[in-house]
Amino acid sequence: MDDWLIDDDRLSVGRKSVLPGEGFFFPDSFEEEQAEAEAAETLAGAGVVVIADPDADGLACTALIREAHGEGALLPAGPHELQEALAWTAEYAEPDATVFVCDLCPDSESDVDALPDLTARVERVVWFDHHQWDDELGATVDETGVERTVGESDEVCTADVALVELDHEFEERWADLAAVTRDHDLWIRDDERSDDLADFSYWSEPEEYIDAVAEHGADLSPEVREFLAEQRVEKEALIEKAVERAEMREIGEWTVGVTYGRCSQNEVAEALRERGSDAAVIVKPAGSASIRGTENFERAHEVAQQVNGGGHPKAAGCKPDIYDDMMDYAHHWTTRGAVAKQAIIDAFRRLPEEDDEGVETER
Repeated sequence: MDDWLIDDDRLSVGRKSVLPGEGFFFPDSFEEEQAEAEAAETLAGAGVVVIADPDADGLACTALIREAHGEGALLPAGPHELQEALAWTAEYAEPDATVFVCDLCPDSESDVDALPDLTARVERVVWFDHHQWDDELGATVDETGVERTVGESDEVCTADVALVELDHEFEERWADLAAVTRDHDLWIRDDERSDDLADFSYWSEPEEYIDAVAEHGADLSPEVREFLAEQRVEKEALIEKAVERAEMREIGEWTVGVTYGRCSQNEVAEALRERGSDAAVIVKPAGSASIRGTENFERAHEVAQQVNGGGHPKAAGCKPDIYDDMMDYAHHWTTRGAVAKQAIIDAFRRLPEEDDEGVETER
């Protein structure tokens, strides 16, 4: 396949909105082989290791750990990469290392299969998180000897947890960074700086983001703000495309805004909320989806758990298990995510009813 076919720079906004990024078209086997080699290099000689989701919350945790310990080799891992990251760390980490796992929650027992090997190899494993944990999975992790601290998912972000749990006297700017990170991560949006942090973590390399917040805290430098302003021109165009194609679905007592596109899901969800939705579903070209709630719908994680995902009451993610071959993805792109949308809508319909006291009952 010619490189130009997947070159993002030559695509119009309209086409870019409905197709995944060029990284999607590299085989997982190739990326995993490359990622394992990079992980082995990162872990070599590291006394402190951080396995973290490379979003604003996970990277803030990494910055806090480096401030507290003076070091911290970062192994970035999204929720679907947790299993590999733990396995690679169990194989390549230094025997006397301390390993932190931050802003990640296992979806199944297979995600943490490597933990016994990891805790047997290294000096200490610490886990900071704030997602909704399955009790049995939590017990499985605890039994391996991991020191696990999970904050209330609707009250704190993982950076808040790290700030409290790390044995270090942090300057006030670090507490400010955690507060602004929480403002975005819990979708509070009272601090205008939180969108800057979220966007910069998405558009920059992890090390660039960590260096920036370590130096400037939540008040990013003028150079970073100028960079964000340039990037947001295309961002706003992609948001507009996703909002334009949104549909409102009445599902039981809720109005759910459903759309498709490569876009910033939080801003799209906010636009749909302003149109009257209680919840929003944003299906992405790569096959995953974001589910966002409001004060009228705080069960996004319950929906996501039915379709290969999880998260928080007002913010969750998933990837429905509906893609068997590239023809399924072709159908996904040309129908603007029709099958994925339906799978998630059906998950809304399967939610048990709640009585007036919030107790679930069968529909």
